[in-house]
Amino acid sequence: MRGKKLLTTLAVSAVLFAGCGLKSGEAIIKVNDKTITQGQFDQEFDKQAGNGIAKALGIDVKDDKNSFIYLLIKDRVINELIVKTLLDEEIAKRGITVTGKDVDNAVKEIIDKLGSKEQLDALLKQNGISNSDFKKDLKEEVKMKRLAEQLGSSKVSDAEAKKFYNDNINKFKHPDRVRASHILISVNPQEITEVVKSDPKNKDLDEAAIKAKVQEEIQAKEDKANKLLAEAKKDMTQFAKLAKENSEDTASAAKGGDLGFFAAKEMVPEFSKAAFSMKPNSVSDKLVKTQFGYHIIMVTDRAAASQDPFEKVKNNIKGYLENQKQVEMIDKLTESLKKNAKIEYVNPEYDPKAVQKGVQESIKNSGEAAQKAKEAAEAKAKKK
Repeated sequence: MRGKKLLTTLAVSAVLFAGCGLKSGEAIIKVNDKTITQGQFDQEFDKQAGNGIAKALGIDVKDDKNSFIYLLIKDRVINELIVKTLLDEEIAKRGITVTGKDVDNAVKEIIDKLGSKEQLDALLKQNGISNSDFKKDLKEEVKMKRLAEQLGSSKVSDAEAKKFYNDNINKFKHPDRVRASHILISVNPQEITEVVKSDPKNKDLDEAAIKAKVQEEIQAKEDKANKLLAEAKKDMTQFAKLAKENSEDTASAAKGGDLGFFAAKEMVPEFSKAAFSMKPNSVSDKLVKTQFGYHIIMVTDRAAASQDPFEKVKNNIKGYLENQKQVEMIDKLTESLKKNAKIEYVNPEYDPKAVQKGVQESIKNSGEAAQKAKEAAEAKAKKK
């Protein structure tokens, strides 16, 4: 947000950092006779900012230059908190309750679908979700499902499922696929550099020495991967054990490294090229290097292009369509509840209109900054 007019800067910053000085228990929004507090907003905001694309890309959403992303998340969180408050009120009116046993049963259903508790734990770990947060979210899902059941029937007929199948036939066609397992030794030079620099023992090292240390760490990872490759090639029956004990892809490690069947386009090019060049029941001749690190690949099966018959996918289609119907009923109810609700933005900076104004200002300022950068580059090019 550099180079902006002072008033614009102040206006956007006011929206951007609204609430920073508020106490966590202070009301920011009132929905009918219920209150949404600063603490509730902060908790949900941090959760969404920490689990989404921003985290994956290493973006600090509270950095001034990332105001656009901050405001988008803020707008979404405000809306979701209002909707949750309204739906919770409706659920209470209808006498809908969800017990701990209900949640445990829902967890068991998910474990049965995944295959084991270890796979669920690995999936949660990979996505940075704690077990308590998972159960909390699952409880909300069970509530919504029971609310939808009271709103009307979501039953899907065979005819509806068949129509969906015919209308989306390409979704049920599969190209050539392989089934493979892998062991990943992750290599992220940036992360390794940060670890080396943060080590007190390295505080007096210059940049050249830091780079040398980083290369040592990378080489150590490659050596470890090569050692595992040799062990896997020596005895393929130990591959699953090696994956569980050493792979840094926690989700597949819980399954002995198994990735299931996949098409070439589903993996990064280097990985697919290696896997599709291998025969079943073989281990890669050498390490496969990708943006994620070093992979040891074992191909266990191949499948020619095919199409799922309707009977095989009918129940899955019905489940999907039933869920869509439930979502539509909840959305319709939500719109009605919002229309008839009394919503007061106690802190005006949490009024969606103010947030949207900030979004538009951010877009405008980004465009102006891009134009100035372009003009500067063109001017520099002319001087040469």
